[in-house]
Amino acid sequence: MKKKTSRLDVIKMIVSSQQVGSQEELLGILKNEGFELTQATLSRDLKQLKVAKAASVTGKYVYVLPNDIMYVRNVASTNASEMLMTSGFISIQFSGNLAVIKTKPGYASSMAYDIDIHNYTQILGTIAGDDTILLVLKEGTPPAQICKLLSFVNKDNDK
Repeated sequence: MKKKTSRLDVIKMIVSSQQVGSQEELLGILKNEGFELTQATLSRDLKQLKVAKAASVTGKYVYVLPNDIMYVRNVASTNASEMLMTSGFISIQFSGNLAVIKTKPGYASSMAYDIDIHNYTQILGTIAGDDTILLVLKEGTPPAQICKLLSFVNKDNDK
């Protein structure tokens, strides 16, 4: 049996490079990589790595790594605007240095994650629920700049 640190590294690589939707699927991939472990052990590993599930561009829920882990998902590169346009964006509204994005149910978390990993300097942070994202904007950032930055709001949509 390979060491835990090696197993954790392999899990990070798998999650960052493949769209894995279940622990059973991940166990099968790990077995092919030479790791024999139980579902309970995998569950503890995922908890330790702070792996979460989020909706992908296709709508399938897949495992994702937290922002502080060095591995970045390298499947079909999608920018924030493409992701938001194809996966549940409904509207955006601004108030002061805040913006509220409404999404289809289940999409807010993955959209906020995608915005966060781009490290836009005009966006200080995001908070996501099931169908709503709160963007905290850098003081003085005009709404038009955020719309252009994310480019998912139609120019004649003055929400």
